[in-house]
Amino acid sequence: MSVLVNSIVMLGMLVVVPAGLRLTGAAELDRIRRLWPLFAFPGVVSLWLPRGIAATALALCYALGAVLLALHAPHRLLRGPSRSTAPAEVALLTALVTPSVAALALVAERSGHTLFGFGLGILALTVPHFHFAGFAAALVAGLVCRVADSAAGRFAALSVPLGTVLVLIGYFIGDWAELAGAVVLTAGMWTVALLTWRSVRTGQRDRITRSLLAVSSAVLAVTMVLALSWALGEATGIPHPSLAWMAATHGLGNALGFALCSVLAWQRLRDHTDPVESRTA
Repeated sequence: MSVLVNSIVMLGMLVVVPAGLRLTGAAELDRIRRLWPLFAFPGVVSLWLPRGIAATALALCYALGAVLLALHAPHRLLRGPSRSTAPAEVALLTALVTPSVAALALVAERSGHTLFGFGLGILALTVPHFHFAGFAAALVAGLVCRVADSAAGRFAALSVPLGTVLVLIGYFIGDWAELAGAVVLTAGMWTVALLTWRSVRTGQRDRITRSLLAVSSAVLAVTMVLALSWALGEATGIPHPSLAWMAATHGLGNALGFALCSVLAWQRLRDHTDPVESRTA
């Protein structure tokens, strides 16, 4: 399972985060996006080294980049307080902060130390979770909200960050709180999938873009069922998928089917002149 998880994390570090930062259209993020490989490549190398000083030092390099990215969130809050409450902006702020949570877990896991009572296995899975269920999910929810400026779009842009935060809180409070977060996050992600299918995908003339959006929507519909079943099983004790099975299905599906297809599709929307691109630029 470690090879699969590391490969998923690599995709998040090297592709999803920098591509996602470009999609924000925020000029102030251009510098950190250009510098991102300087932080991401040490982080990737740390994944494949034995736990110890070298792996920890390289993980700290990635953590530095994640912290610098997170610092843009309070800067945006202070610069535009009226805009900061807009649902799409809330989603973007969440996306900026969540890689730092993943980086904290990475540093602890690579050093071989538990963190807040969580074992190394849970910490290893926290790293991809906050790259994809955190960064990618919040980013795409915000992008969808910009296009589908409706009650459903605003719900998606707010419920995905809220669900992500509730899942994080549930780590500390207990399984039932984590289940509540999973329910909120699933509702938000299903709304993202529905709006992507109905509002973003329709009207696109480019077949590849339509296909990528369709895949991302369909994958979300399935992988979030798996997330709910796992959280429900943890809370109630009923049979549910193992962590290894979740990594191979929910994790891999979200990484490739949702996150990668989404950022590729939205990049094509930005690169092509059409009504959606003009509204998201």
